[in-house]
Amino acid sequence: MTSPGTVMVVGTGETEFTRRSNRSVRELTVDAMSRALADAGLTIGDIDAVIPLGGDVSADDLVSNMGASRCVVDAHPPMGGNSGVAALALAEAIMISGRADTVAIVFARNGSSARRVDSRVGSLPGQHLRTYLERPHGWITPAQWYSVIAKRHEIEFGSSKAAMAEVAVTARRHAQLNPNAMMHRRTLTHDEYYAAPMITDPYQRYDCCLETDGAVALILAIADRAERLPESRPVRLLSAAAARPESPDDLTNREDWFDIGLTLAAPLAYAAAGLGPEDVDVAMVYDCFTFEVLHQLEEAGFCERGGSAELVLSGATRLGGRLPVNTHGGLLAEGHLGGVSHVTEAVRQLRGEAGRRQVDGARIAAVTGWGDWGDGSLALLGSVGHHG
Repeated sequence: MTSPGTVMVVGTGETEFTRRSNRSVRELTVDAMSRALADAGLTIGDIDAVIPLGGDVSADDLVSNMGASRCVVDAHPPMGGNSGVAALALAEAIMISGRADTVAIVFARNGSSARRVDSRVGSLPGQHLRTYLERPHGWITPAQWYSVIAKRHEIEFGSSKAAMAEVAVTARRHAQLNPNAMMHRRTLTHDEYYAAPMITDPYQRYDCCLETDGAVALILAIADRAERLPESRPVRLLSAAAARPESPDDLTNREDWFDIGLTLAAPLAYAAAGLGPEDVDVAMVYDCFTFEVLHQLEEAGFCERGGSAELVLSGATRLGGRLPVNTHGGLLAEGHLGGVSHVTEAVRQLRGEAGRRQVDGARIAAVTGWGDWGDGSLALLGSVGHHG
């Protein structure tokens, strides 16, 4: 029996992930939310609070288009790729406070056909630095910002393109087992990886995440509410923590470019759950770029700093390895919906519903978030049979 204060993920839903949806963001939102509600065995009237993500959807959309309560609580975590995992902690806080028994998290965006990355960077913090220091020198996009961290890691630890290639090819291999992945039936070889055009050294085309149209929704409920849902297959939220790096609006002036929000958040999440990295069976790592998988594996404690290349090149992060990573294909091969689909894949794995990509005996899943200039988070989820 779970404790009354335990928070559970009781429903997930997602649309098709595409490059050209030909659907409005509101339509995508309603589709994903309807699927998540059906999965949970709930109706929109059962939702007490909403956490809309991505900047393109609001609680008002659910009130107007789905009939959500006009008294619904709504809250917004920081923007960026850290928001998907940070939203889990926010949902937990809302429920533990007694303001809600059920919370919906929803991310929807036409990130390929409409609001592409070049139109989103203007919403990030520190625009005075971007305008007067970085843009005049051509340092404009996330690929350019994060590439300097990758290059610094290469200088200090000797991380290699071979490790980045392994991340890209493994993500694509996993996507071949996921029919909803944008790169399903589109394989990638190491030769094709190395032959791809350079974007910004060391990132080539296949080091970079996809741009995606689609939506993902999650339904969370307090444990005593979840246990009254006869059709629900709940997954426990064991812990979630988020933090920011030093100088969170600026990368260039940090003393340690590898010390990020995840560096602080991971120990907090492990301590709260009474677990360690060695207890994790499967990990969903925010993979905006291949190096950021290597970086976060280190900062989340799955290997020592500088040890990620050896870890991935050993085959440990493949299906069948000791720590399968991004079994759905991730942002690199499934689609980019702010990392919320990383949570849905963790739920599938813990429910035993991942089909051909199922990790045998998966009981504990870790999900990381990465946003802006290194905001980071870690959530730990457990199967209902796991009691910590």
